Amino acid sequence: MRAFSRSLTIVGCCFIGLIPEPRCLATPPQVTKAVPDNGDIDVDPNLREIRITFDQAMSPGGQSIVGGGESFPELLGKRPGKWHGSRTFALRVRLKPNHSYWLSINNQKFQNFTNRQGESAVPYPIQFTTGVGESTADTLHADTAANAAAVDQLKEALATQYSHRDRLGIDWPSLVESSRRQLDAAPDAHAFARLAATLLSKAQDKHLWLKVGDETIPTYVRPVTPNVNGRLLPRLIPSWKRHSSVLASGRWDDGIGYVLIDSWSREKTRELVPIFDILEQLKDAPALIIDVRGNGGGDEKISRSVAGCFVEKPVVYAKHVIVDPDQPGGFSKPHKRMIRPNSRRTAYRGKIVVLTGPVVMSSCEAFLLMMKQAPDALLVGASSQGSSGNPQPVELDNGVTALLPSWKAMTPDGTEFEGLGIPPDIAVNASRKDFEMADPVIDAALSHLRSPVAGN
Repeated sequence: MRAFSRSLTIVGCCFIGLIPEPRCLATPPQVTKAVPDNGDIDVDPNLREIRITFDQAMSPGGQSIVGGGESFPELLGKRPGKWHGSRTFALRVRLKPNHSYWLSINNQKFQNFTNRQGESAVPYPIQFTTGVGESTADTLHADTAANAAAVDQLKEALATQYSHRDRLGIDWPSLVESSRRQLDAAPDAHAFARLAATLLSKAQDKHLWLKVGDETIPTYVRPVTPNVNGRLLPRLIPSWKRHSSVLASGRWDDGIGYVLIDSWSREKTRELVPIFDILEQLKDAPALIIDVRGNGGGDEKISRSVAGCFVEKPVVYAKHVIVDPDQPGGFSKPHKRMIRPNSRRTAYRGKIVVLTGPVVMSSCEAFLLMMKQAPDALLVGASSQGSSGNPQPVELDNGVTALLPSWKAMTPDGTEFEGLGIPPDIAVNASRKDFEMADPVIDAALSHLRSPVAGN
């Protein structure tokens, strides 16, 4: 016996659904339609989805598809099930020709399909038999069928799950259809992904990419000219000290401190730990320059723990809306993101300048918004990239995974900044040549911090 659940616990060779907690009484949901349905015969063996529709809105938190052995369909991908709206659940499968299948939506033991009030759905068994099919043993035919299903899934995902689908006014259904013949004929998953990446490049979205196994295939690479010369910094910053590959610090004779943070990556967590010792050493500095001009993002939680050393009270630093096909307009109501003082670390209360520029994106843009909530903090340099999205995986039938942004990021007042970036408070217009022997952005920061107005 096996039960598919959105969150799986593996026991032996069985998949066990989540154990339901006590439910409050409500009208129990029922299956109104299944494709294929109980008793169906001559089902197309090339069918790639089993769809189950309920009579009421369901909770997306857990599912139980019960069955086992040779009669249980082969599930596709690490996350074979997903919701289409609030009532229809689709399970991606691979079927054999001339074969009998049996499964059940919930049963007496596993009851994780529930409505939004927590009442479990009435168990619904489904038994069906596939037909002979056409040339299903032919590998090329099978690949073409899988590619065709993947094209449909990609088109639907772009329409219903891609948060920036409307940003550039692209007609995604027509665009996908224009490349269907080439995508259907792709000889393998890698070739399909490369073709799809070319198609998706029109979105100009660095948070939209594809994966085949461990290989990541970007859809858009836009080179940017950084407004910093990293090789020059050790010569320009007095008392320069490199703490790790992503951290450095320094201090001018008048006490102004400098901190370089080049990444918020989770993989660099250990290399970021010294940041708190650095802040402890600079706590008496009259002013502090935090340089993130080379930081392309990473884990927002890590950046929030650092920014928490500079704020005095809980405050909203950003908002976002999440794709939700059930809501008017296709998005949730705005969610607020809060930053709170980091009470476990040294607090800094002096003047602050954060150096920013066109390399800054994603979670580092969130860091800019956090720092804007700190007293006496300014951004100096150039606008950030304007690229965020919280990408979520969509697994396609041919082994390709598409990562699609799922939210729209906004400033605290609700202004979207995708494709626009976060502007500095003090803009520094400089060419690449200007950074060969000097750093105009650091010069502007020091000028501001040393001015009589800034000192008051």
